[in-house]
Amino acid sequence: MNKDSNSQDNKLRLQVFLAHSGLASRRACEKIILDGRVTVNGQVVTELGSKVSDSDIVKVDGKQLSLEKKKCYVLLNKPAGYVCSSSDEKGRAVAVDLLKDAYKERLYNVGRLDMYSKGMILFTNDGDFAAKLSHPSSQVEKEYIVETSQDIPEDFPKKFEHGIRVDNVFYKCLKCQILKARKLDIVLIEGKNREIRTVLESQNIGTKSLVRVRIGSVKLNNLKPGEYRELTEREVKSLLGEKL
Repeated sequence: MNKDSNSQDNKLRLQVFLAHSGLASRRACEKIILDGRVTVNGQVVTELGSKVSDSDIVKVDGKQLSLEKKKCYVLLNKPAGYVCSSSDEKGRAVAVDLLKDAYKERLYNVGRLDMYSKGMILFTNDGDFAAKLSHPSSQVEKEYIVETSQDIPEDFPKKFEHGIRVDNVFYKCLKCQILKARKLDIVLIEGKNREIRTVLESQNIGTKSLVRVRIGSVKLNNLKPGEYRELTEREVKSLLGEKL
């Protein structure tokens, strides 16, 4: 095999390079490319099939990126009041900033919690991990403890498990259990934007507190709001559905 073909083999698709540099998930990186925000050796590149190597100078919004050498997988107990985004145009507090003093790597959130929700959120710089975990086929369970402003009707859990349509959107949980008159345990697989709050509001039930306590086999346990820890290798494999 000649030198040129070796060089070609070592190249990565641009969106993969961006994801492995810790910029964002691969899908988000594809949009960044299509939006014309990426340059390679000074030229704007908008084609998703483009390939780059370590010797190429890749920049996003004028800032140069390089491949991350260490892959990070971090679990944060997100307090209320933080948004799940790399930055916020409204100047609100960003959850990833709670990790910036501990990690020099560029981390981004896998999935989201809305600003007022609390609990487990995962951060990584591994684009493959983020893509696999975010894909609907992963079927990863997410468990929430919800406190409400009104008493919960006895028939609500069965309704939500069978499916509730709100404004032409169908919402369906995997499991729903009443723990107390105003406290629920809900397990989702798909998890649409603000799903639990929307469904409760459709039944005239207000959400007082919403905490995500489990993602797959990984539990929040005693981690306090604002605290974080790295996932174990076993936990990462478990989330990806790999053999332990």
